Amino acid sequence: MNTIDINEQNIDERSPALLKLLLKDKTTELNIRWATDNYKQYGCDYAAECQIKPELIIGSHMKVIQPRVSKDLVEQSKRTRDKAEVFTPSWICNEQNNLVDEAWFGRKDVFNYITDNGWITNEEIIVFPEGKTWKLYVDARRLEVSCGEAPYLVSRYDTVSGKFISVKERIGLLDRKLRVVNENTDNKDDWYKWTIRAYQSTYGYEFQGDNILLARENLLYTFIDNMLYKFGHEPTLEQIKNIAIIVSWNIWQMDGLTLSAPYSEEKPAFIQISLFDIEEEKGSPIPCKIFNWRANYSLEFRSMVNGG
Repeated sequence: MNTIDINEQNIDERSPALLKLLLKDKTTELNIRWATDNYKQYGCDYAAECQIKPELIIGSHMKVIQPRVSKDLVEQSKRTRDKAEVFTPSWICNEQNNLVDEAWFGRKDVFNYITDNGWITNEEIIVFPEGKTWKLYVDARRLEVSCGEAPYLVSRYDTVSGKFISVKERIGLLDRKLRVVNENTDNKDDWYKWTIRAYQSTYGYEFQGDNILLARENLLYTFIDNMLYKFGHEPTLEQIKNIAIIVSWNIWQMDGLTLSAPYSEEKPAFIQISLFDIEEEKGSPIPCKIFNWRANYSLEFRSMVNGG
């Protein structure tokens, strides 16, 4: 596990169904789209509007998708220029996440102490304020907007330097929830139950499809990392798939301006043809859906933004 790049070939060999889950777009019921022209040199199937299919990223293509830090500087600069993609160092993610926890706990330095461009982990078991419990913390909803590879949620590695970060030193919002679960549960059933709840309350969205896949992989392998850390062995394939289902809902592909699935415009079922039509008429983009795990139903994300 001590590597930042998660090979899609290895995921497919573990289970082809698992890779398909990680590529699923729950809004359109298709696969996530590339939504970037960075891969068009590989052929027409890699165009921005095309779906990311397993056969395009495994086998002879298994190194096509890599974390941003592994991309060459020219490609990094192009993505910054075209999509304003700028990845945040882990020490900055940590300082901002500390502010979230300072507001929730009512005190500073709960999980770590900030140093110059770094942090020192608080080794003491986390103590919760009066009227709040560790279960409330695990259930508290957290969202990373334009999440990229999800460095604010999970910090398996520093997205700028590429340095791998051990489980006990991680600073993401989900990492903190999992630390709390690790500290407050001893048997595997309770641990798994509350780990699931931690994942169900952690969300993120992103436009570019390769980032979506990388973010989902990072969340999934964070689960594997934590079971190894807590119990000394990997989860079962069924457990991994259950987490992958949650991740495929909670880390979703979305245009943040329209709150819809990229390239999801569909032609209306009935079109009045006109001799003067020049361009093919298209429908409206499909509004993105997320899942309310406590109430057990899906809903449009924009309904939450609009206070619905």
